[in-house]
Amino acid sequence: MRFVTARGESLRVWSVSVVRTRRGGRLGYVSRIRIRPARLASIGIFALAGLIFWISFDTAEGHNIRTDETMLRLSDLIRERSDRNARLESSAAGLRNDVDALAEGDNGTTDAERRALRDAKRAAGTSAVTGSGLTVTLTDAPPDAVPLISGVPDPSPNDLVIHQQDLQAVVNALWKGGAKGIKVMDQRLISTSAVRCVGNTLILQGRVYSPPYTITAVGDPADMRQAMDTSPSIQNYLGYVDAYGLGWDVRQHRRTTVPGYSGTVDLRHAEPAEPAEPAE
Repeated sequence: MRFVTARGESLRVWSVSVVRTRRGGRLGYVSRIRIRPARLASIGIFALAGLIFWISFDTAEGHNIRTDETMLRLSDLIRERSDRNARLESSAAGLRNDVDALAEGDNGTTDAERRALRDAKRAAGTSAVTGSGLTVTLTDAPPDAVPLISGVPDPSPNDLVIHQQDLQAVVNALWKGGAKGIKVMDQRLISTSAVRCVGNTLILQGRVYSPPYTITAVGDPADMRQAMDTSPSIQNYLGYVDAYGLGWDVRQHRRTTVPGYSGTVDLRHAEPAEPAEPAE
């Protein structure tokens, strides 16, 4: 029985077992032929392997699947959508400024109503916040990093990159430390923001970012530092900083500004279902 592999090589598999004996110094064959279950299992394995090779060769059609144009087009599509989201956010910010200008110019609005509007915008994160604060920067370690501490095992690729949990730990600690406003990269965080990573890239509110990652918060620097110093998740990350050289930098600002959120808000909520009518 023969199978042809993806490389075009011929593979011979015997379907029977022949017992050979030596007669007069030469190899002879006894008349008894037995089919062994182990050989049948081997035949099945080789047949399956040949089928897999053939399907792979037919699917690839001679191309390198990992660098196929489809993958390149997908990368371009992600970049294009990210740029489009940035343009839409800029347009939304301009429209929001127009609405604010019209609201401020409305003579029918009382001072109390304007104060209430400002307070609501501040709570929603759509207005800028200025004051003292901190900027935290996290960076990947070099891909060829080696242990910096004796007795530490060699790193795996996962040990050398920033993960979603690391960014979330910093953001949560800053909120716990009393931050009045936080931005990740160039985007303000609001109650519906989600810090998500795919691989070692950050996806935030429809836009894609690569390390180094910067997180800026307006608030009392001492309180925010204390919150980070007492965060178990951040202390775990700092262990990898010491062991493998991941980046960690904290800078204090006397005065910094976190811009207002300029994107769209898509709120989803649940409503109570109507009580079912009793069956007659």
